[in-house]
Amino acid sequence: MAHFVNPFTDIGFKIIFGQPASKELLITLLNELLAGEHHIENLTFIDKEDNSDNVNDRGIIFDLYCLTSSGEYIIVEMQNRWHSNFLDRTLYYVCRAISRLIERPITDEVNLPSNDEEGMTCIMREKPPRYGDRYKLPTVYGIFLMNFKETKLEAKFRTDTVVADRENGRTVNPHFRQIYLQFPYFTKRLEECETLYDKLIYALKNMNEWNRMPDALKEQVFKHLERLAAVANLSEANRVAYDKAVDRYYVNRIYEEDMQERMENAIKESMEKGMKEGMEKGKLEDAQNLKRLGVSVDIIAKATGLKVDEIEAL
Repeated sequence: MAHFVNPFTDIGFKIIFGQPASKELLITLLNELLAGEHHIENLTFIDKEDNSDNVNDRGIIFDLYCLTSSGEYIIVEMQNRWHSNFLDRTLYYVCRAISRLIERPITDEVNLPSNDEEGMTCIMREKPPRYGDRYKLPTVYGIFLMNFKETKLEAKFRTDTVVADRENGRTVNPHFRQIYLQFPYFTKRLEECETLYDKLIYALKNMNEWNRMPDALKEQVFKHLERLAAVANLSEANRVAYDKAVDRYYVNRIYEEDMQERMENAIKESMEKGMKEGMEKGKLEDAQNLKRLGVSVDIIAKATGLKVDEIEAL
């Protein structure tokens, strides 16, 4: 059993980032991801399940759903396995989170007479929206940690998407953001990780293989990560759930590796067959050309390796 939980299991990810004690660590990770763009001072975990009236939307559960103190909503999803239409799913998740915001009533503060000493009390009441008010949106971030390569994305670790003008690349709507992190493409060694951002990504990718936190990770955030992620610190219930999650993780990895090997073998066989067929076709074309030039069948047979009757039939 590894010393630290595997963050690419559902429960391992939630142990590290999805509990009240994780808030400081999550804020640090998000601020490193959004460095130069936005700084989060504080956040709250909000209801992850979508209790929509629409039966098709009901029951959607985000891994993490947060509201920052400055009003941005953030979805964080960890996906361990490739599945078809993954990018469509992530788009749907962000759009669904946005539609949930539009569905909420617009309220304002109203002061009403009261029997207390101050004589007034402040309540929130729903107000009729002006045309367009209900569509005013905060920024919604979708951050997707992927333990696989998505062929529809570029072959790189991080991809940021925005709603932009196709011609000049200028952002049209800053409130819709998606960040994809493909961990198989993160190949830096620890000594190459100069920023806290790189070190955090390196730790998440490799910590399941460690018996202790490397000495090079001296920042306070890694001491916090060490406490949260230590298998020995799990409650009995979390330990049982985590052990089951690890079993599923390795079964899935074995299955995926087997499927990958089969796919690679099939591609190799197809290429070899294509090359062989291409060579045979090339020999026939060469034989035809030589025959048109009046070269004898025996010479053509020696030059191409074809049989005499094959050449005569051309």
